[in-house]
Amino acid sequence: MAAQGSGGAGGREVVAGLLSRLGLYLFVVVVSAYFALPMLWLLLTPFSTRPSLAATLPGVTLDNFRGVFENPYVLTSLRNSLLLALYTMALVVASATLAAYALSRVRLPGRDLLLYVLLLFSSVVSGTAAMVPLFLLMFQLDLVNTYLGVTLALTGGLLPAAIFILKDFMDGTPASYEESARVFGASPLQVLRDVVAPLVRPGLAVIAVWTLVNVWGNFLMPFILLRDPDVAPASVVMFSFYTEGGQANLRLLAAFSLLYSVPVVLLYVFVNRRYGFRFYGGIKR
Repeated sequence: MAAQGSGGAGGREVVAGLLSRLGLYLFVVVVSAYFALPMLWLLLTPFSTRPSLAATLPGVTLDNFRGVFENPYVLTSLRNSLLLALYTMALVVASATLAAYALSRVRLPGRDLLLYVLLLFSSVVSGTAAMVPLFLLMFQLDLVNTYLGVTLALTGGLLPAAIFILKDFMDGTPASYEESARVFGASPLQVLRDVVAPLVRPGLAVIAVWTLVNVWGNFLMPFILLRDPDVAPASVVMFSFYTEGGQANLRLLAAFSLLYSVPVVLLYVFVNRRYGFRFYGGIKR
């Protein structure tokens, strides 16, 4: 009797375990479907003959893309977005590398506090909160409607977090490598370029990809600082597919959104094939 009772209890535990696992799988499927619906809409609607907010495909057409390319600023805006992202990425990576290396190697009083304060203020004081003084500053410097002004503004917002992330990679590199290079007469910049930078390449890739994605999707800063449509990025030109009343032209907006997403997807594929998102830096001591 005791054996039968223990067998029944064990069977109930197995059934309960199967039900809990089935419930977990069902929950994962529901959540995945919830997040997959916008992606499905983005893939289907640009080719739909009757675009709507539902992810349906009543008919297939390419007229939506033809309508997008009738806008003279579409291709120019994509090029502008790419240039702006590359300029900002280069400045953020170069500045963050120098600052993170200095903060990692030089023992300054209150160094860690300084990093946390910079990161905190960069998160709390967002671009929206600082837009008025930032615009006045750029106006006084005669940098409104220039790539330089937007690049500097975006770099200022991204740099604190970039330094904070990259410093961890710098801390993971052994100082003995640098000491050996200095023995042979290498200057600090040579040590950083030839010894440290190759060791923290995954960290540099993290910062580069993170910067590109942030700049590519940024709307507010270019919208405020770039007044000429010839230099406006794609995120700002996308706003032209709305009517004055705020009604979206789904036919053009969906097609342009798909074109706008292609560079980010290609970036993801490249990084995934190159690193597999296994980002780790330095050499174990």
